Amino acid sequence: MSNLIDMGKDAKKASTILARLSSGEKNEGLRTAAEFLINRKQEILEANKKDLTEAKANGISGALLDRLTLDDERIKSMADGLLDIVGLNDPIGEGLSTIKRPNGLIIGQKRVPLGVIGIIYEARPNVTVDGFGLCLKTGNAVILRGGKEAINTNIATINIIQDALEKCGLPKESVQLVKDTSREVANEMMKLNEYLDVLIPRGGAGLIKAILENSTVPVIETGAGNCHVYVDSEASIDMAVPIIVNAKTQRPGVCNSIEKVIIHKDIVKEAIRPIYESLKEYNVEVRGDEVVKSLIPEIIEASEDDWGTEYLDFTIAIKTVESIEEAIDHINKYSTKHSESIITKNYFNAQKFLDEVDSAAVYVNASTRFTDGSEFGYGAEIGISTQKLHARGPMGLRELTSTKYIIYGNGQIRG
Repeated sequence: MSNLIDMGKDAKKASTILARLSSGEKNEGLRTAAEFLINRKQEILEANKKDLTEAKANGISGALLDRLTLDDERIKSMADGLLDIVGLNDPIGEGLSTIKRPNGLIIGQKRVPLGVIGIIYEARPNVTVDGFGLCLKTGNAVILRGGKEAINTNIATINIIQDALEKCGLPKESVQLVKDTSREVANEMMKLNEYLDVLIPRGGAGLIKAILENSTVPVIETGAGNCHVYVDSEASIDMAVPIIVNAKTQRPGVCNSIEKVIIHKDIVKEAIRPIYESLKEYNVEVRGDEVVKSLIPEIIEASEDDWGTEYLDFTIAIKTVESIEEAIDHINKYSTKHSESIITKNYFNAQKFLDEVDSAAVYVNASTRFTDGSEFGYGAEIGISTQKLHARGPMGLRELTSTKYIIYGNGQIRG
């Protein structure tokens, strides 16, 4: 715990400096970090090779391995992400409202940093860079605790970023990495109330559940994505097939890929074969309920556990329903409240789906893969919030701020 406490103290100290920086100073830090990542990418790639070798030896699956893997293009993408953040408006200091009271007090609100943010995440090296960039732009210090699968990559990346910060005269403790990846240290981090203002988990359902159950630091719940596409009775199958294929196969290991397809009974006989054949082209394992299995005998029959499972792999389960109401009820029961889509030509069904599905992002006739900060125009994101307090959906810069009241008086006292 002593090392974490020292990190917390250093982060608190850094956060007071960061809160006073101008946008220009923060942007210089981001640009320099991007430059250092490109110029020293070989250090990151060599560290990443070590992580990949160990991951393969430990039997990590293809989709999770994909998350972990870095190459020249992905490192450039991470650096470009920092440059994208440079181009975004700085929300810190933004005035939100001002009123004048009858007693002459002028009361306003403005955006301020949260302070010190903790992020616990798994085999996602991009989170290391995105988390740093978004936190620096919003004047927050950040303590990162990545998974053991990416520890060498993360150490190399943070060393490079800290060197860039020091070159700019900024505190290197603005971003720190917890190098001990044990569960015990993660649990200690969840109790670091004195130093952490908020904790953000990035990972699968198991990680998020553990943090929600054990953390005494306030948590913003993100990430788990048991996402659905509902093929309505009035859907265009020609539209539904490519949307389903894209949402499942483009990057199956990410939280906005779909895990389930729901099909209305009136269209299932017509739709199931082209959906199944298109998914099989990508070697997707298809599971289905009794109706689907009767139409495609070679598939695996889905169990009750399938409906609530986030596979994060080339696996999908398909269910038939009697009505749009049943589809909505099923989604609201099993969804992780991330992203859902309806494929339909019926305006009223589309509106009903939008109104009644209780998820952070709800689509009509589009892939769920668009639930992403960059796709929404926010630049990089810290995660996809699936809760309702403070932030919901892709979390960009504004979601990493709080507000405070500023009050101007000229001698008023309360009677």
